[in-house]
Amino acid sequence: MRISILALASVLAAQSSLLQAEELPAAIKALEAKGATIKGSFDAPGGLKGYAAQYQKQAMALYLTADGKHVLAGNLFDEKGEDLSEAPLQKLVYEPMTKEMWNQMESSTWIADGASTAPKVIYLFSDANCPYCNMFWEQARPWVKSGKVQLRHIMVGVIREDSAAKAAALLADANPELALQKHEQAGKSSTLKALQSIPKDIQAKLDGNMKLMEDMGLSATPSIFYKDENGNLQQQQGAPSPQVLAKMMGPK
Repeated sequence: MRISILALASVLAAQSSLLQAEELPAAIKALEAKGATIKGSFDAPGGLKGYAAQYQKQAMALYLTADGKHVLAGNLFDEKGEDLSEAPLQKLVYEPMTKEMWNQMESSTWIADGASTAPKVIYLFSDANCPYCNMFWEQARPWVKSGKVQLRHIMVGVIREDSAAKAAALLADANPELALQKHEQAGKSSTLKALQSIPKDIQAKLDGNMKLMEDMGLSATPSIFYKDENGNLQQQQGAPSPQVLAKMMGPK
């Protein structure tokens, strides 16, 4: 769902592609004053002028009428039923969001699960006490073992009091990848011990992960992010169904 991407619009506020070469019409400015963020403009048929915008964490197409005094909001379809708003929103809203958010996750502190040469990368916000994170770990085994997918666990502490200290234990381990594998493989029988005292550098990494999670408007684990066949960022909350899993992972 692209709406999942839009829930993270706040991360792009500093990079909004406002119309610098032209003055926004008063009708568009009025919507801007109500909270809309204009990302760019595009040509539209029927004497309309299109604008790509974000409003209340959603992307929307705005169409200025020829008199410049009225604005229509929503999708515009042609006589064949084709959505003329999709391509402009893709270019002006979705693509920049995908790039920015992917870069933010890539720059976070994560533990790799799978080959670095895997053609597909999936990020997930993961809690060491999360049973659904463990379920997803199990679901992903065929793709991870075949070298087709690498999971990147962005460790956070949200479920129990000792979640952050357990995440810290994984990050502080001499071999975090192996430590995570042993922990997930053991499931409910895991012997992972929470650190009694979290080192400052590890705490800073956990704080960074938590801030990123909050900035993205997330509150539960696993929150899973992947790119679909068109390169668009998609989100899955919780362990996916078999159908969603196959779509997310691709061929085994």
